[in-house]
Amino acid sequence: MFTAGIVAGDPFPSLAAQTGQVLARIDRLLADAGSSRARILKANIWLADIGGFDEMNAVWDAWVVKGSAPARATVEARLAGDGAIYVSGAVAESGRGTVDLPSGDAPSQP
Repeated sequence: MFTAGIVAGDPFPSLAAQTGQVLARIDRLLADAGSSRARILKANIWLADIGGFDEMNAVWDAWVVKGSAPARATVEARLAGDGAIYVSGAVAESGRGTVDLPSGDAPSQP
């Protein structure tokens, strides 16, 4: 299963809150595909300000399954929307084939 364009539904709270929103969306998408966070193989995280890495990482570390943390790249980039975090390219094993993202999970274009 591949995901792309996962952003916070509300882009204005703290980075920790946005990270929680993004991870909850990923949980729902994984469940819809018959998968779970324990089966994530890789994730790419884009932050508007890498200075928030520790804040994001604390939420991430509490979310990942101990002993099953996926490979992850986290970089700073100018983001298309108002949010501070964007997760692109989360890859997980799935037992049910491909899953389409619901509309609204892709970032808006400038």
